[in-house]
Formats: sequence, structure tokens, C-alpha cells
Amino acid sequence: MSDETPETPRRLTPEEEKARKRRNVAIFWSLIGFIVLIFLVTLQRLTSNIAAGG
Repeated sequence: MSDETPETPRRLTPEEEKARKRRNVAIFWSLIGFIVLIFLVTLQRLTSNIAAGG
């Protein structure tokens, strides 16, 4: 075991915090869009199967 203490994380600058927030918002909306896309494709496939009598 080493006697080194772990380094404390450095503070983000205000610009870095803004960039992180924008990145998180972009990831959030991308995930929401993907979920909506999967839902719509599933809904379309289910309705087409019902219409085909299946």
C-alpha cells in the first residue's frame, strides 16, 4: 500500500460548468428523442400487426 493521499478534484471554471451543463442538456434531449423514436416505431409495428389480423 502506498502512503500517497488521493488528489482532490480541481474546481471547474464557470465556462467549464456552463459547457458541462450544455452537454448534459444535449444528452438528455438526445435520450428523450431516442425513447420517443423507439416508442413510435413500436406503436407503428403493433398497429400494423393488428390491422393485418395478427
